[in-house]
Parts: sequence; C-alpha cells; structure tokens
Amino acid sequence: MMNSRRNVHGILLLDKPKGISSNAALQRVKRLFNARKAGHSGSLDPIASGLLPICFGEATKFSRFLLESDKSYQVTAKLGIRTDSGDAEGKIIRQCSLPQNFSIYLLEEILQQFKGESFQIPSMYSAIKYQGQPLYKFARQGVNIERKPRLISIAFSKILECKEDVFSLEVHVSKGTYIRTLIDDIGEAIGCGAHVTELRRLGVSNYQASDMHSFEVLENIFKEKGIEGLDSYLLPVNSSVQKFPNVTLSEAAAYYLIQGQPVIVPYAPTAGWVCLTLGTNQFLGIGEILDDGRVAPRRLICHSSLQLPMQET
Repeated sequence: MMNSRRNVHGILLLDKPKGISSNAALQRVKRLFNARKAGHSGSLDPIASGLLPICFGEATKFSRFLLESDKSYQVTAKLGIRTDSGDAEGKIIRQCSLPQNFSIYLLEEILQQFKGESFQIPSMYSAIKYQGQPLYKFARQGVNIERKPRLISIAFSKILECKEDVFSLEVHVSKGTYIRTLIDDIGEAIGCGAHVTELRRLGVSNYQASDMHSFEVLENIFKEKGIEGLDSYLLPVNSSVQKFPNVTLSEAAAYYLIQGQPVIVPYAPTAGWVCLTLGTNQFLGIGEILDDGRVAPRRLICHSSLQLPMQET
C-alpha cells in the first residue's frame, strides 16, 4: 500500500459484519481504498450487520442526506427477557413468562399500535450527544439523562417468523428511529418484555442490500485487480441525492451559482431541495429554492477542473 493517500470520490455500499463498530469498518475500508477522506452515513451497532454507505471525498458533503433518510431493517427479537440496552449484549433487568394467548395474531394486533407516526424516547444506550458525550457512556456509569421524545414514523413490511418466544420482522422507519427501543416497547405492549438478538440493515434511502459488498469480496477484488478494480464498485457522488428533483443550469447560471450567487432557473420547482446539473450529466451539487423562486447553492462539489466561460459584469 502506498504511503500517500488518494483523492477518491464516490459511495461504497458496505455490508458491515457483526462484531465491529461502524468506525472500525470505515477505517478498514479507507485503508483498503487508500483514500484521503471518507466517512460513514449512519452508525450500526457492533451487534448489527448490513448496509453501511461509505462516502469518499466529495461525497462526504452529502452524507447528511443519507443520515436523514428512511431506513429498513430485518430484526429478530426474543420475548420474555428485557435488557437495559434493548439488545442481547445488555444486562437482564426483567424476565417474564409469555402471555398464554400469545400468537402471531396477537403480535399483528400489537404492531398496529406502532404503525404510522408516534413519539419515541431514545435509549440511554444510543449515540445521541449530551454535553458533548454520547448517552451510552453515561448509561455505562449508571447515570440516567432525561431524553426528549422524537417524532418518528414506522411501517412494518411483514412478520417473517413468530415461533414460541422469538419473532422476526421487516420494518421501514424514518430518521431517528431506534430499533432496540421499538422492540423494547413492543415487548412491553405484549406484557413480557423483549430484546433484539439479530439486526440487519437492508436499505438506506434509495440504496438496497442487494447492491452492497462484503469485506471478503472487496479484498479479493483488490488482490485480483488492484485499486482500479475497487474503484469500479463506487457509486457516483450524486446517487445519494437522487430523490431530489433535478434542475439543469445553463453555463451562465452555473458560473454565478458556483460563485455563491442565487440564480433564476426557468421551470424550477417552487420549493425544497434540488440537484444542480450542468448540461445533461455534470453534477454540481445541491441547491435550495428561495422564497422568491431563485435557486441558491447549498452544497457544491469542487469544480476546479470545470471550464466555464467568464461572464461580463
């Protein structure tokens, strides 16, 4: 591996394995690609596996849109045991027998209570910051911090399994939803407690698990084809913001927008975020529609190589 880091731009959909933190996975990928700059967009606990988008270079400017996007998971839970962390790694705080009438039909009925919008109080074993420290550090010290409820939205795709004291679900959730807290709340609603035993992320925004790659695959590609082979697995920077409508700019409009000035664009949307494109395929970044209808630049990629004509003042 070379000593000097490369300027790499794009997004890798990593299949993070269980047993390592998201930051450890990020550092491993960064070394493999010999990348100068990289970041992940939404942590997965060590107990969890699945889709972890890794943003390289200019793509890091748009990682917030992935952090704020909907996500989907497959989760397996064990009934009858409640833990302080909401998962199998936590300390058992209560054990109960299952209700005699527990069945898949009762589970379906309980799940209906959680569908749609509701407020959720985040777990103390979350990475939410309080006075600059993640809450889980306070939790490990036995300190409880008051948390504000968050408005979330939940959609259950289907029940995959419901047998004896175990059930599995596919669930689609809005940003800020904690699956461990959801399972804990479901267990309380059933009346016997529950905790997460398996958690796998299946989707982030428009990215799906079918497109992710494991460390084993990536390392084999590196051995066979080198770094160039790895680069072919990167998605374009603008793939993270394709949910926003596209606005095509003229060269003149692009020139002023790159200088930080809002511009008028015919037939642009009337509100919200937009993707900014020069011509048919030159992605410039993200803009926002102002109240007066102009398009203002918000996140632009570096265009030192972009040749635009000088505009007369």
